[in-house]
Amino acid sequence: MKKLVLVLLGVLALLASAGICTATPASDFYTRGGDKYDIDWDLCRTRCRYEDGFFQVSDSTFRPAIAFESVGEFENIAWKAGENFGNRFSDKNERAEHIFNYVRDHVTYTSDAVQFGYDEFARNADEVAEEIELSGSARGDCEDYAILLAVMFNAAGLRSAVVLAPEHAAALVYLPDYPGANTYWEFKGEKGWVWAEATGRTNPLGWTPSKLMRSDLTAYEIGEEGVLTPSGESEQIASGGGGGIFFGGSSFFSLLLFLWLLSLLGRRRR
Repeated sequence: MKKLVLVLLGVLALLASAGICTATPASDFYTRGGDKYDIDWDLCRTRCRYEDGFFQVSDSTFRPAIAFESVGEFENIAWKAGENFGNRFSDKNERAEHIFNYVRDHVTYTSDAVQFGYDEFARNADEVAEEIELSGSARGDCEDYAILLAVMFNAAGLRSAVVLAPEHAAALVYLPDYPGANTYWEFKGEKGWVWAEATGRTNPLGWTPSKLMRSDLTAYEIGEEGVLTPSGESEQIASGGGGGIFFGGSSFFSLLLFLWLLSLLGRRRR
């Protein structure tokens, strides 16, 4: 009996040590130049711009780098939650709706300034998912919703992307047969991408805010990539709602950055 107990304890110890080696929500941060970085990936959490920013925004492109802290070799809490929905629902539309409703109903929109005291402070999908798991709910702003949704959709076997708009971020999920959208988006030459805007408690999957429906925006598909090493590119998306205003190339991102910086200045004045 004692030998059996010792064997079981040894197995548990091995499992525990294996768990330590897997990706976990970042719990340690350091400060450099007034910005916060996570220790595990050296990704800046308080700035969206440049190669080490959480969205790697430049004048001509963007990449949601923080999403890749929760996929591939770093799959963990959020990925497992998405997989569970994938195992429970065989129909893709139903699966996507349940994931969307889960995130919408378990995350309360809260600005980063209120929650963290920074104008921007992005969290990875596992950090938000862990808060839900431990407390029953979490707080976050638009990029937190977008990243969690994109990772969970991907884990459930659905193609997903993060879309960037002036002062806003959301998720896209590829559902060409989904009946409930108010517009459908074309991305990578494929029609049938559906907007996932979970920041409002009554929002349904597929609802795109009217102010964005006639705009060409840009999106980045989620897959297995290094956190700071891109292997894909962002691309324009266009609403299927009948044409729109085109913001091409760097002019779009110049406008985006100008509006984003303007909003930050406005927040500081209040």
